[in-house]
Amino acid sequence: MNNCVRELRKKNGWTQLQLGEELQVSRQTINAIENDRYDPSLSLAFSISRIFAQTIEDIFKSGKEQT
Repeated sequence: MNNCVRELRKKNGWTQLQLGEELQVSRQTINAIENDRYDPSLSLAFSISRIFAQTIEDIFKSGKEQT
């Protein structure tokens, strides 16, 4: 699954650590999500969408779709 978490995080001027703290996950989890090595749970995906005020569909795309 592709995502634009890195772009949204940088746009907000946050580090991976800061975003992880806001979402109550580790910096390593944020890194894994940004590098498409980990697909977040549905509840984490909802939290990510809320923090960036975007829909889940706008942030996460299936591997066949372009971000």
